[in-house]
Amino acid sequence: MRKLILFVIFVTSTVLYLKAQSSNKEIKFGGRIMYDMAAWETATGDEITNMTGVEFRRVRLFNSGKLFGHTKYKLQLDYAGGNISYKDVWIELGGLPMDGSFRVGHFKEPFRLEALTSSKYITFMERALPIAFSPERNTGAMYQLNLQDKISVQAGIFREGDSFGNDKDANNNVNATARITYLLMNHNDRLLHLGAAVSKRQNSDNTYGFAVRPENHLGTKLLDLSFENVDETNITGFEIAYISGPLSLQGEYILTTVSSESWGSSFMDLNIELSGYYAQLSYFLTGESRAYKSSYAGFNRVNPINNYGSNGNGAIELVARISKMDLSKANMGTLDDTTIGVNWYLNPNTRVMLNYVLADLRAGDGSGDVVTTENTIQCRVQIDF
Repeated sequence: MRKLILFVIFVTSTVLYLKAQSSNKEIKFGGRIMYDMAAWETATGDEITNMTGVEFRRVRLFNSGKLFGHTKYKLQLDYAGGNISYKDVWIELGGLPMDGSFRVGHFKEPFRLEALTSSKYITFMERALPIAFSPERNTGAMYQLNLQDKISVQAGIFREGDSFGNDKDANNNVNATARITYLLMNHNDRLLHLGAAVSKRQNSDNTYGFAVRPENHLGTKLLDLSFENVDETNITGFEIAYISGPLSLQGEYILTTVSSESWGSSFMDLNIELSGYYAQLSYFLTGESRAYKSSYAGFNRVNPINNYGSNGNGAIELVARISKMDLSKANMGTLDDTTIGVNWYLNPNTRVMLNYVLADLRAGDGSGDVVTTENTIQCRVQIDF
């Protein structure tokens, strides 16, 4: 069945490409391969476990295009783990008031700068801990508008879709997410991006929860949180990014409030607050600068000054990040991560990433004692085309 699907995609893509050679159609095809290797040690008390693993973190193919001026679409499928799932599958109408556009389908909710930046261009192998608070993609509709190339607004209504973007339960529970960003400065390799977002969430199961690995996708789940009989979940996020030549600074703070009138005396407060943040720094030893794409797409591709080959060694980027999830008000403790690494960009489409991650899980009983630590060394080789 999978071979048949791949064959259909290949034939369809070829036919579309041959028919797309006109001024009214702009058709693109591409993909990405990310191969990860990791070794990690998990220590809980006197028990120490050493593990190694490898995986294809992402294997994706996409077809996107612009048809007759104002109609866009994208079809992106992921094959990692031996399963096929939708990533971006959407249709968009542009040319609307205030440089606006309207999108429907399965795509990223407008929340969190790091989540909106493509995995091809994020600074670290994995996104920071607060990524767990809400799903990246959902099925729904969104309107975007841009004002004077500085202020951008995105707002949408989303359902809790499955891996193929479907939510067939007939109920009124939806997620409403909105975001505004302000590009205070963007010239001569200097940039200052500010943003804030809110998301009001209700799902058909009246639940809220997540599991967290310490920024190692192959690693151990150190946190596993689940609430039932949830009436509503509200998530607020703040983001900032600053670029000055080869120096890059970026950070986000996320506050999640889980509410229910059915918990009774289980908690002192019917509104449980969970929070998280990260702050990261990167510096290009070879003089490059991170490229900004747009408010909704975040950062773009790094182009080395000299590609790897007979006349150059590519671009070298040193990176560091701290991140935290504070679930102490849910009696689940806190998780702290410190990550350092180096990225080698051989050319605009190929890079090698090396990350070292130190994670500390602290007790939720108020003592603040470290109950579990995990040390990870991991490497990624990626190419996109």
